[in-house]
Amino acid sequence: MLTLTPASQPRDQDRRPTIGLAIAGGGPLGAIYELGVLQAIDEAIDGVHVHDLDVYVGVSSGAFLSASLANRITASQMARVFMTSPDAEYDFHPETFLRPAFREYLSRAASVPGVLFDMLTELIRHPERLTSLESVEGLSRLIPTGIFDNVNIERFVAQALEKPGRSNDFRELQARLRIIAVELDTGQAVRFGEPGHDHVPISTAVQASAALPGLYPPVEIDGRYYVDGALRRTLHASVALEQGTDLLLAINPLVPFDAEGEHTDHTQPRDRMVRGGLPIVLSQTFRSLIQSRMQIGMRKYESDYPGASVMLVEPNRDDEKIFYTNVFSYRSRSDLAEHAYQTTRRELLEHADQLEAFLEPYRLGVNRTLLEREQTLSDSLQHEPVHFAPVGNTLDRTLDSLERTLRQP
Repeated sequence: MLTLTPASQPRDQDRRPTIGLAIAGGGPLGAIYELGVLQAIDEAIDGVHVHDLDVYVGVSSGAFLSASLANRITASQMARVFMTSPDAEYDFHPETFLRPAFREYLSRAASVPGVLFDMLTELIRHPERLTSLESVEGLSRLIPTGIFDNVNIERFVAQALEKPGRSNDFRELQARLRIIAVELDTGQAVRFGEPGHDHVPISTAVQASAALPGLYPPVEIDGRYYVDGALRRTLHASVALEQGTDLLLAINPLVPFDAEGEHTDHTQPRDRMVRGGLPIVLSQTFRSLIQSRMQIGMRKYESDYPGASVMLVEPNRDDEKIFYTNVFSYRSRSDLAEHAYQTTRRELLEHADQLEAFLEPYRLGVNRTLLEREQTLSDSLQHEPVHFAPVGNTLDRTLDSLERTLRQP
């Protein structure tokens, strides 16, 4: 689903446009979808590459993609990694992000004597509470704050950014990168990468932004604890718009599934979602909340930033493949990335006339010839040479920047 919101005020054509990218979260499933979308956008919009923009904003799994793109790692390079291609730069195993948080378990176990002593003391003082739920309220302190250990998220990101020509330091990037997390004690969103929060390693900021409560423990940074940035907003697109972004590309992989949609398989039982158990029910609930906030945010962006244009890409609500894909299967990951790539290509081609008018103020265009040509995601990845050598990545980055400079009047 492609949503175009053009600027309501004309821009200064003598100034080079500032182009930004905001990527929402969505776990491994969302990241795979977003990679397919990024690859389609990168090749279909003439005059821009998603790894050579001015401003990047990332939340949760989108934080990793934004951090990589801000380091000039291309969408093709990331797609090879996430799809576990033989020529991938490094290995990706989604199950490593689902290892039990043993340290959290041990920490809670060590607090058992103290919790039991406090409960016993409370019951002696107030014996009337013995038969009420208040008597067991203290046991909640023994429940771990996260099921899985998110240390491997930080290590994975650090591994990707430790190569020569890249940086795990916000201050060393050419592009402006903002990673969003929520401070647990205040409930306020924090923008890592902004002055005062730019000393934090990018990998640690990504770990904090992806710390979904219940799934991962909060991440401690400078004595404060942080959790998933999506708890406040979905895209945090306003962060990019506040940076003076003229054209914002935005991707949100989480929309509620419509079982009554036009393209839905109506032969499936009506209680299919309930049969899927708690994870499916929670996913649908979370997606519904996100979609509501997204719609409110888009209307607000239109009025608060009249000089900016926003292109939003989301899945169609009746897209079963995205909702029910098993991201831990290699075949499923490849199929989902291919599906996202092809769906986005179709959307861009169907709206090519509208999209060209939308992009014209920024001297960008639509590559209709490429969109009309049948090709797979694997075919697309073949067009970009595989670069293992750091010199190759650095040269790519330099040539991309030079190309953008030469295009300006």
